[in-house]
Amino acid sequence: MADYIVRATAANTQLRAFAVITTELVETARQHHNTSPVATAALGRLLTGGVMMGSMMKNQQDMLTLQIKCGGPIGGLTVTADSQGNVKGYVNNPDVLLPPKNGKLDVGGALGPGFLNVIKDMGLREPYSGQTILQTGEIAEDLTYYFATSEQVPSSVGLGVLMEKNNTVRCAGGFIVQVMPFIEDEVLNRLEENIKKIRSVTAMLDNGHTPEEMLGEVLEGLDVEIVDTLPAQFYCNCSKERIEKAVISIGEKDIQSMIDDGEDIEVKCHFCNTAYNYTVGELQELLKKAGSRRRL
Repeated sequence: MADYIVRATAANTQLRAFAVITTELVETARQHHNTSPVATAALGRLLTGGVMMGSMMKNQQDMLTLQIKCGGPIGGLTVTADSQGNVKGYVNNPDVLLPPKNGKLDVGGALGPGFLNVIKDMGLREPYSGQTILQTGEIAEDLTYYFATSEQVPSSVGLGVLMEKNNTVRCAGGFIVQVMPFIEDEVLNRLEENIKKIRSVTAMLDNGHTPEEMLGEVLEGLDVEIVDTLPAQFYCNCSKERIEKAVISIGEKDIQSMIDDGEDIEVKCHFCNTAYNYTVGELQELLKKAGSRRRL
C-alpha cells in the first residue's frame, strides 16, 4: 500500500482527525541513514507525526520543523515537513543500540530527558516556535503534550513503527485526533472510551488497516467524514547548488584550508545522506564566490 494521509472531521466538525500510513517513507529513511532498529523506530515515529502536522498547514510554502534535543544515546532528531505530504529527517546517532524494554524497542530510553521544539515557518516575519519538555520520550505522548500546552488543543496522538526480523520496516503509521473548543461532553466521552479500547497503531497496521479504517476504530460511532487524502513520501530537496551555499557559508579561511590540502572533499546532506563531491578546482570557484559575497 502506497503511503498516504487522510484528513477527516467527525461529530459534525467537533473533532478533526488525521491518519497516515508511512511504511515506505520510514523504510526509505532507514535505507538512507542505515539506522539501527531503535533509531528507525524513533525517527519513523517523528517522521509520521511530522508529515501529519505538516498537512495541517494551509499554504504551499509553509514548512514545519520538529526538533528533539535530548540527553539519551540517540543524541537528538530533526524532521522537516511541508503541507503537501513531503517529509525528511535524521537522527544524530543512527547506530544506537539498546536492549528491548517490555518486549518493545526502547525509544524512550534512546531519547532520555530532553526538549521538543516545534518551528512553523508560514512566511511571516518571524516563524512560530514552541518548546515543551519530553514527557516519556516515546514521541506520541510528547506530541500530545505539546498540542495541549503550546497550542491549547487537546489531542490524542498514536504513532507506531513495527520492524521485521531482518531490521527492515514491516509497517508504520499513526493518527492525530483533535478536539474543537465547542465539543459536547457526550462526544468527548465517546472519544475517550474509543481510545481506551483501541489496539496499538502497529497492531492495526499489521492487521492490514488503512488510514480510513484506523480512524473508523478511533472515531467509532462519531460520524466520520473524510475530507481529503494526499500522498506522503520521504523527499529531500537537496542539490549540489544548495550544498554549495553551505560550503560558501563556512568562510574563505576554511575553504582555503581545504584547497591547500589539495584533495577533493565530500559533503553529505544531513537529511538524506546523499554525498556531493567537490574537486579542488570547484573549491577555488567557491572561494571566489565567498570573496565576492563578502565584498557586497
